[in-house]
Amino acid sequence: MGGLSIWHILIVLILLVLLFGRGKITSLMGDIASGIKSFKKGMRDEETPADLAPASLHPPADQGSPAAAPTQKRDTAQG
Repeated sequence: MGGLSIWHILIVLILLVLLFGRGKITSLMGDIASGIKSFKKGMRDEETPADLAPASLHPPADQGSPAAAPTQKRDTAQG
């Protein structure tokens, strides 16, 4: 008594086609599909910069640079 049978679903679909027309429903489905595609693209674009960080942000430590060498005091006064 409370369930939907195949006949109920078919009657609702027929009423939708009669009310809106086949062309309107097709364009609506196309709009929904393009919205989903743009959402997925936006999610993918948002994740890409965080995953692929440029190497210039974290340069490797260079052993030959003066900043990496330990500092030593030189004795300038001889005596």
